[in-house]
Amino acid sequence: MNIGEKLSKNGDKILYFYDYGRKAGQRPSTGIFTYVNPKNQEQRNFNKEALKILETKRAQRTIEVQSIGTPIIPAHMFKANFLDYYLEYVELNKREGNRHLNNSFAQFKKFIKKDFISPVDVTENLCKRFQRYLLDNFSGDTPANYYSRFKRVLKAATKDKYFIDNPTEEIAAKSNPSTDLKENLEVDEYLALLNTPCLNQQIKLAFVFCCYTGLRWVDVKSMEWQDINNHKLTTRIIQNKTGQPVVLALHPIAIGVLNQVRDMICELSKPSGKVFSLPTADGANKVLLQWVKDAAINKKITWSCARLSFSILLKDKNVDDPTIAYLLGHTTTEQVQKTYKRHRPKNQDEVISYLPYQKMERWL
Repeated sequence: MNIGEKLSKNGDKILYFYDYGRKAGQRPSTGIFTYVNPKNQEQRNFNKEALKILETKRAQRTIEVQSIGTPIIPAHMFKANFLDYYLEYVELNKREGNRHLNNSFAQFKKFIKKDFISPVDVTENLCKRFQRYLLDNFSGDTPANYYSRFKRVLKAATKDKYFIDNPTEEIAAKSNPSTDLKENLEVDEYLALLNTPCLNQQIKLAFVFCCYTGLRWVDVKSMEWQDINNHKLTTRIIQNKTGQPVVLALHPIAIGVLNQVRDMICELSKPSGKVFSLPTADGANKVLLQWVKDAAINKKITWSCARLSFSILLKDKNVDDPTIAYLLGHTTTEQVQKTYKRHRPKNQDEVISYLPYQKMERWL
């Protein structure tokens, strides 16, 4: 294993790198440097320790290369606690706005009810029981989302030689379709909430904003003033799953919400930072339930109902699925057709009025 070295830009340090070849990416840094001309004993001692660490890293990389193609995991790479491997995988692969990977780890740890589990204990039987645990505790696509991330971790662990055979290879990630439809708000209920006081004005304004924009809880909680420009919401926060930015025109009510927030914080110049000051999701939903009750709405309304209501009311006005999908931050119409809509009968008198009609005296 070759270790290369080069001078820093100002020439006062030697930077060390692994030398695998001349192609791009074949000279990664070791993260170690030494002083070219140590000025004092402290820097001389630093150089000695740095060179010792460099030799250790060289030995470790040599062992790693030699272990390729064998069933042996070098001791410095092996994690006796599979939870450590799982957590490291989460940290290295997490994406902003996508909580499924992190939540899959949290649920697996909750399922095993302990802080240590050896890789040898992660068996096919354990995986089947974890799949059932998710199906018993979550509905919709959540069990499939969490278990598919768990499968991804075990696939990586198998490649890293923690398992000879992947223990979850033949266990599918399954959804758990809910038989209960989530409640949504109708037009009159929108208006009732607007005209009903709420214990927390920030929560009221943020929820109303979601009702008129289709934003999720995580979107509105993290939204910043820099995302607002000329009565448009220009941001990536609602598009984390696709990585594409979305520019949304804001409804007058949504613009009015932003103006009220500005008035509340007494900003004379352009405000900065987060738009809304919100508590935890659980805390917000508790206030929301009371506010809905005060508005005489006899429904179980949670924050996610705002996004659902946004979609359903647009669908009722015959807005096409691609447009609704774009407004919700999706690149396809699948979620609009499956989740964010309701099949419900229209007013019969209105519907039959669309049929051809000609006034005929003899039928009167």
